[in-house]
Amino acid sequence: MLDALDWSIIGPAFVAGLIVLSTHVPLGQEVLRRGIIFIDLAIAQVAGLGVIAAYAMEWDPEGIEVQLAAVGAALLAAFGLHWTEKRWTRIQEPLIGTLFILAATGGILLLAGNPHGSEHLKDLLVGQILWTTWGALWPVALLYAAALVIWFWLHPRSGGLIFYLVFAVVVTASVQIVGIYLVFASLIIPALATVGMRRGNRLLAGYIIGAVSYLVGIFVSFWLDLPTGAVIVWSMAAVALLAGITIADKREST
Repeated sequence: MLDALDWSIIGPAFVAGLIVLSTHVPLGQEVLRRGIIFIDLAIAQVAGLGVIAAYAMEWDPEGIEVQLAAVGAALLAAFGLHWTEKRWTRIQEPLIGTLFILAATGGILLLAGNPHGSEHLKDLLVGQILWTTWGALWPVALLYAAALVIWFWLHPRSGGLIFYLVFAVVVTASVQIVGIYLVFASLIIPALATVGMRRGNRLLAGYIIGAVSYLVGIFVSFWLDLPTGAVIVWSMAAVALLAGITIADKREST
């Protein structure tokens, strides 16, 4: 059965998943620590709104303007959320939820008159990971490598601003590769499955859970001809559940 798989498609898709996980696993653990679970959906949706706005202005989908619109919108949201965290800490999560719903409905309004609106919206939500190419992955890999260096070097001394800025940049790139749903899953599900583990072991376990989930999800979607992003989300939930049970059992037995 493996001979029937197109590795020229599966290979780049799986590596894209690993690249996304490289930043999303540690960032997801920080999200849980801060208790702002829906920040990933909010920032991802704002980045998507930037992309939709660029489409509405009929900019070249492959042009730099679209990328600037997406990352500009996400950075603006990041600065805003960092400010509200300092000013209104107790209501930060409701404010994040409000930002998400405004960005989501704003995108629907911008696409209302677009004959391809539903297609654009689906691409942003579910992603097009199977259409990823090797050439498209190099810039993202370099961006994420820089983001990881900044995260582990500056974050402990940044007072929180680095978290929001790094988060905005990497989520913007991820949304355009794997879609909003898979961005949320990659951030939250491995982090949930490894709650209670030591930091180093937790990071490694999160990476393993994510990598296995992407690989299984890509294979299953390829065989069954189902939307890849959605299948990976379900695959990640199943793998994380099994891993979480195993981790809990080992913790109880020690």
